[in-house]
Amino acid sequence: MTGKTFDGLIHWRDFKLKVFFEGIIIGLFSGLIIVAFRYGLEQAESLRELIYHTTSWSSYKIISLALGLVFIAFTLNLIVKKEPLVSGSGIPQVKGILTGHLKIKWLTVLILKFFGGILAIGAGLSLGREGPSVQIGATVGQGVSRLLGRLKIEEKFLITSGASAGLAAAFNAPLSGVIFAVEELNKNFSPAILMSTVAASLSADLVTKLFYGSSSAFNFPQLPILPVNYYIHLIGLGLIIGLFGGLFNRSLLKTMELKDKLGSLPNTVIIAVPLLIAGVLGYLLPEVLGGGNQLIDSLNQHYFSLSFLILLVLVKFFFTLVSYGTGVPGGIFLPILVIGALTGNIYHDLIVNTFHISPLYSNNFIIFAMAAYFTAVVKAPITGSILITEMTGSFSHLWALITVSTVAYLASDLLKTKPIYEALYDRILAKKQPLPKNAETMILIETIVCLGSEISGKTIKTIVWPKHCLLVNIKRGDQEIIPQGDTRIYAGDHIFALVNKNYATEIEHSLCSLTMEIDHLP
Repeated sequence: MTGKTFDGLIHWRDFKLKVFFEGIIIGLFSGLIIVAFRYGLEQAESLRELIYHTTSWSSYKIISLALGLVFIAFTLNLIVKKEPLVSGSGIPQVKGILTGHLKIKWLTVLILKFFGGILAIGAGLSLGREGPSVQIGATVGQGVSRLLGRLKIEEKFLITSGASAGLAAAFNAPLSGVIFAVEELNKNFSPAILMSTVAASLSADLVTKLFYGSSSAFNFPQLPILPVNYYIHLIGLGLIIGLFGGLFNRSLLKTMELKDKLGSLPNTVIIAVPLLIAGVLGYLLPEVLGGGNQLIDSLNQHYFSLSFLILLVLVKFFFTLVSYGTGVPGGIFLPILVIGALTGNIYHDLIVNTFHISPLYSNNFIIFAMAAYFTAVVKAPITGSILITEMTGSFSHLWALITVSTVAYLASDLLKTKPIYEALYDRILAKKQPLPKNAETMILIETIVCLGSEISGKTIKTIVWPKHCLLVNIKRGDQEIIPQGDTRIYAGDHIFALVNKNYATEIEHSLCSLTMEIDHLP
């Protein structure tokens, strides 16, 4: 065991305080970079609107636009070819870094994701800023870790902190950043993770508020409280959106499989086709371009006919599939919120006409549907509920949000689809070449014993531990325990093991299988 590792175990309280202050540093830097990223996107979208809102279209302008979009496709292909891990959302890549399956050059990824995201989303592809923001924040966390020479176990905390800061800065939603890091990225809770992610999210949100103010990401003022007797309609909404969410996941994966089958075509051509479609949609249906933040706000400000809403949701659905299928930098977070909002508006109009309920609650169904659709696709109901609550600026509807999200989660499970980020992560691993074996070195990994796990309540000597690892410390609250054969493991214990670096990923997976709830094992 290295001196640094031993010192970290002995001075655990100091370690938690250290990652807290490092989280603040990461949050400040992440916030500044993502503010610049958002500003670049806004300028690109303003330029796009200026181009498409021109009063006259000549052959020269059409040819110039087409050539410009092809040039963007060529540039995006160079970016993805230079660093394949900048493609897509970025969230599956962050999961891969945290599990040890993926290695990245943090500065290269940060720069290419920044400019690639602005190009792809600014050009009109139906992609969101949140995935790139999460990956940018994670690379900042890793960069701080590498520059300060931190341990592997500490680096995971800092990467997680950066990812939470990225989401917080992307949507002015610090609490969602923390919940997302715990629920989606780590899938476990520890005081050190909580302290570092809270520090990073709050500091990133502070930076964002200095530039963009304290207003919510979506403009839905004075939402009335949904009457309890309307909750039956929430159940119907959750069922429908849960099924649609499962369909979206399957369709997205099929689209990416189709793209793989088109390997004989130059990648520039594959990217150029959706960009040229964006050029046509920019003239015919500009509402579906980009992430869709303005489209959600317009649902509150303008009335759209039912037929136009159906057209919008269908085009947005399929254009998002095609856009993400190209593999260029950009997320699906915001587009799925848009699809959910449109679906909620359609559902409300239908039940108003069918059941003659009050039209006063149109915006309620829009925001409830956003949370439900996010839950159905990502399978993170707590993050979805908290995120929409923060983005709309109202905590008065949390019970309704949780209700519809839970129903959507259960309905999505009927289709037996995996959470989208896990499915995308599995695709990356399937294509990845095995990492080269390094020199035989030892690193420290941490895991938390869950209630009802295989080893909870057992003594250390009765447990079959993975090979190539050594249990070196147990933390039970503030108590430090040196593990011995008769030491009994309890739920809530933090287990630290010294493992061979060459087998760290496999050992960590085995330890997680031992410590997680038996009902959650695959």
